[in-house]
Amino acid sequence: MKISVLGCGRWGSFIAWYQSTVLKNQVISWGPEGEYSYEILKNTGKNEYVELDKNITLTCDLKYAVESADVIIISISSQGLRGFMKRITEHDIKDKPFVLCMKGIEESTGKRLSEVLVESGISPDKIAVWVGPGHIQAFTQGIPNCMVIDSANDELKRALADNFKSNLIRFYYGNDLIGTEIGAAAKNVLGIAAGVLDGSGYVSLKGPLMSRGANEVGRLIEALGGKFNSAYGLAHLGDYETTLFSEFSHNRKYGEMMAHGAKFEKLAEGVMTAKAMKQLGDKYGVELPITNAVYEACFLSRVFERGDGAKNCMNIILKLFERRTKSEF
Repeated sequence: MKISVLGCGRWGSFIAWYQSTVLKNQVISWGPEGEYSYEILKNTGKNEYVELDKNITLTCDLKYAVESADVIIISISSQGLRGFMKRITEHDIKDKPFVLCMKGIEESTGKRLSEVLVESGISPDKIAVWVGPGHIQAFTQGIPNCMVIDSANDELKRALADNFKSNLIRFYYGNDLIGTEIGAAAKNVLGIAAGVLDGSGYVSLKGPLMSRGANEVGRLIEALGGKFNSAYGLAHLGDYETTLFSEFSHNRKYGEMMAHGAKFEKLAEGVMTAKAMKQLGDKYGVELPITNAVYEACFLSRVFERGDGAKNCMNIILKLFERRTKSEF
């Protein structure tokens, strides 16, 4: 099987490594010429996460990458997906399956990423998502984890999960595409909240954050037509350890540094996802208090310009304690 992985940043480079080194597939790794992640791999054959197998074909030729592949895997920033798909659809991609290895909601529209592909002209039957817990630093040390592949096409998701499984990654078949995508995106928002608690010295609140966060996300999933319980699956609650606790989590680190009044310069998808989720909550009449607190901290509080970031962040979080008493479920 020939796999093209589009995007050679942190996760994209790992997927290329996994497909080639572990699964022994033919792999094309694509990145834009001149972009740092691509250039470092081109010049050194490795980055801070992986060393690419010599059998991987590294290219900046998008036409070659998409037209040569049996399966196309995309791993880029979620907010850039729609523009990227305009470039992809200029080439011959008829009947090729697409796998989204990325987590987010389009901020400008509130669309799930699979919906962005459909609106770009890709058939829903040719779209799958690959999400769930796991950090590259652990995988490359041989530490296994469990992940999910979901799709509106049952045959496609089963074929992908069966072909991509190994002793390193145990796959499950997803059964709720809406819940899988929203849950995967939303856990990054909870990761920012967890980082604020870490940075402010309120670590004991991370347990309640996990419980109430999953409940909140379940309500949103249900309002969008998915299954409430999907929030308790691998795509969301199952990914909390790697997002709310791990030293490698970009979103947790973003929240921690925000509490310290500093900026985290790497990509934290939860920032724009908080904005998108707030808009969805307002649109569908779903109460999302934790999401709204993260949105306020990221976009309204201007904590980066104040002297006591931890105090300002926690003031936003602690407002949640002023809400009226209600039943837990």
